[in-house]
Amino acid sequence: MALSPAAPPLPPSPAALQGVRVIEMGQLIAGPFCGKTLGEFGADVIKIEAPESGDPLRNWRLIKEGTSVWWQVQSRNKRSVALDLRQKEGQDIARQLIAEADVLVENFRPGTLEGWGMSPEELHQLNPGLVMLRISGYGQTGPYRDLPGFGAIGEAMGGLRHLTGEPGRVPVRVGVSIGDTLAALHGTIGVLTALYHRKVNGGKGQVIDVALHEAVFNVMESLIPEYSAFGVVREAAGSALPGIAPSNAYPCTDGWVLVAGNGDSIFKRLMDAIGRPDLGAAPDLANNTGRVARVKEIDAAIDAWSAQRTVQQVLDALGAARVPAGKVYTAKDIAEDPHYRARDMLLTQETRDGYRVEVPGIVPKLSATPGTIRSSAPHLGDDTDAVLAEMGLTAEQIALLRSKGVVQ
Repeated sequence: MALSPAAPPLPPSPAALQGVRVIEMGQLIAGPFCGKTLGEFGADVIKIEAPESGDPLRNWRLIKEGTSVWWQVQSRNKRSVALDLRQKEGQDIARQLIAEADVLVENFRPGTLEGWGMSPEELHQLNPGLVMLRISGYGQTGPYRDLPGFGAIGEAMGGLRHLTGEPGRVPVRVGVSIGDTLAALHGTIGVLTALYHRKVNGGKGQVIDVALHEAVFNVMESLIPEYSAFGVVREAAGSALPGIAPSNAYPCTDGWVLVAGNGDSIFKRLMDAIGRPDLGAAPDLANNTGRVARVKEIDAAIDAWSAQRTVQQVLDALGAARVPAGKVYTAKDIAEDPHYRARDMLLTQETRDGYRVEVPGIVPKLSATPGTIRSSAPHLGDDTDAVLAEMGLTAEQIALLRSKGVVQ
């Protein structure tokens, strides 16, 4: 799907969030990922960036034509206003924008907005219906609130880092900023919930407080109940899924394959497929508890079978047996996979620098109001004049603000 840099007309059917205005004051990952998600479903996202430098994500990882290609994904469907929030006039403009907005997204250190005269109390006096999402390392309260916190630290405090990697070795990161993204998704849920409450239940605006470590902790499954009930501290287990068997990565002649044979009936089909019907018929392996007790034996049997075959041969055999299995995808595998393309998960975007780049599609998929890419990621300050004009400022007033360095 090719896109022009300018936003095309909206589709005939209104987007799910059409009419919702979001002011995004965050930077890097957590706040902006929430803004990205809301924008994909029709919200008007106005991104406030610092003049001259802009969001640091513009310069993260691989750069093309002076801008990160990551930026092309994270900031599509947004309008960029370069505004100096350290200056009083910049703060006044931000307050005017927020006064007319539905949602404010910010991921500064707690206290930053308060220092600019934009506490929740002050902003709700201006705009009682404002939904205010605040993402931070440790939340807006508690003894750690003022400590600096990035996603990696949240992953550690939330319990995830202790479980990644091989037993007894250095804890490894997932490979992407999963802590930030989990916080963004929790923030998105909070925003949509608050908007529903405001519209359907007659509620007013409210503050959504998302801490990075709490977003990670929320997906840690049975970690705490097991410690509470049994005193068990769950440890890293490499590619296995402790307490659930068999579910692991198994060697092939040309790589690795992941097999999830942990359902009772699936296990029997898996054992038949690998030529071990004796294990499939063993009474003590009929349920997960018994299989966990003999997991090393089961894994060894699958290893012996898979190690004699290619990844594709294993996938073909297990697919025929209706056993969940998959290879470990690289970026190249994803880019060449027909299923990704059939589901519009690889889209071609034309950037404002004039080159085309493939980007991830939109998740989740709504049947009546699917998400869309209406415009490509903006250059810094692309929309400053247009947004200020919408506020009622004249060209002369905008020029004066620009001469003072308040806007760019």
